[in-house]
Amino acid sequence: MTHPEHELRLLPWTGTDGKPCYLVTDGTGCLTRRADAVERTQLAMADELLGHAADLLADRRVTADQLRFLLARMCESLTDVRRIAGSRGARLAATRSTRPTPGGR
Repeated sequence: MTHPEHELRLLPWTGTDGKPCYLVTDGTGCLTRRADAVERTQLAMADELLGHAADLLADRRVTADQLRFLLARMCESLTDVRRIAGSRGARLAATRSTRPTPGGR
């Protein structure tokens, strides 16, 4: 059971069986900070991959193997970014649902 001041956070990694991992948190603590750091790293890696993709696509000598490798890394990165977006969206929705509405309604 969670306390009203705690939320369920989808973590930016999966368990050993590929299932999502969640944290019951009040938004502070070492595991929350670790998850934030992992998210920052994953987003930075996605940004680097986009730059690398632009370089490879501009190179007429790029090989099919190079493009397949890049596509595989981009798929992994997109999975991470989608998980981060889902987690942040859920936290945003939870924050909005606990805020009082203007006018007290």
